Amino acid sequence: MSLVAGSNERFIWGFKLKPVTTEQSLTLAPLFSYPSHQSAILSAAAAGPIAASGSSDDTIHLYDLPSAASLGSLYQHTASVTALSFFTPASLSFPRNLISADAEGYVCIFDADPFVHLKTVRAHKKRINDLAVHPSGKLALSVGRDDCLAMLNLVRGRRSFYCRLGKEASLVRYGLDAEKFFMATEEKVGVHETEDAKLVTELQCPNRVLCAAPGENGLLFTGGEDKNITAWDTKTGKVAYCIEDAHKSRVKGIVVLTKSNGGVDDPYLLASASSDGVVRVWDVRNSMKEEKANPLAEASTNARLTCLAGSSIKCRRSPVPSSDLCCRLSNEREQHPKRTKLLR
Repeated sequence: MSLVAGSNERFIWGFKLKPVTTEQSLTLAPLFSYPSHQSAILSAAAAGPIAASGSSDDTIHLYDLPSAASLGSLYQHTASVTALSFFTPASLSFPRNLISADAEGYVCIFDADPFVHLKTVRAHKKRINDLAVHPSGKLALSVGRDDCLAMLNLVRGRRSFYCRLGKEASLVRYGLDAEKFFMATEEKVGVHETEDAKLVTELQCPNRVLCAAPGENGLLFTGGEDKNITAWDTKTGKVAYCIEDAHKSRVKGIVVLTKSNGGVDDPYLLASASSDGVVRVWDVRNSMKEEKANPLAEASTNARLTCLAGSSIKCRRSPVPSSDLCCRLSNEREQHPKRTKLLR
């Protein structure tokens, strides 16, 4: 399991979860750490051997996790990149598409092998807060500061649905089975049917929700200003269990390692990151049994973390060679000089 965390200090942090040879325990071994952007990192995503980060410098940076190498940057956006999501078919171990969103309401669709821009869609009138790609790869949902929910047809590359929510939603997620999706507005998380967007139930959290990740058996893990990690049963709307005081500061990111993304041997692991720079890995089985759960592994970055992404690497196939990608990006700089004037 590999983890990638972004920070306000422009640094990207990579970790590899490894077993300790002398003991029956785990450790977060550092993969890389360097200022990959010129401004704060706002979003991150990972799938298979690839990771990506989006920043307020209007760029997307790409990383090869097995070799801990930089693959270059994408320059299609002209505003802060606020959300990223990979689409990986169930039959493949390498992502097929990268979907990104920005602060001007645009969504970009990229082919991930190689990284080529396919389409830009205007999804919202204001900043996009979050987006989620349907497991089929045909649809995506996005929420923004225009208090609206948008549905994007990724096959045709256009917006197919747009409705006003009445209140700004900060995040949106699909369940693992894609039968439901979740939207968070302040302290509440709505559980909706995917087919008709009907509200099934509402999860009432004690404080504002800042991050969420779906789990197995209809669970949804949430974290935020209460510093806890809460597992919700989305069928009943009740709390299944809770890791209280998981961090000393706000929880800014959660990654669940499930069977669906390749972690067959470790289907109970959960990683979290907080704004005080600490990344922790938990075994949720211990959380269900113990009153005070202890993390399996921990790493401190001494940075203000803003996002967290994770991947179970099932193949070591590298994407486009770094030299080829750099040549392509150099050509893109020449074609779009205004988009790259702030970059190195």
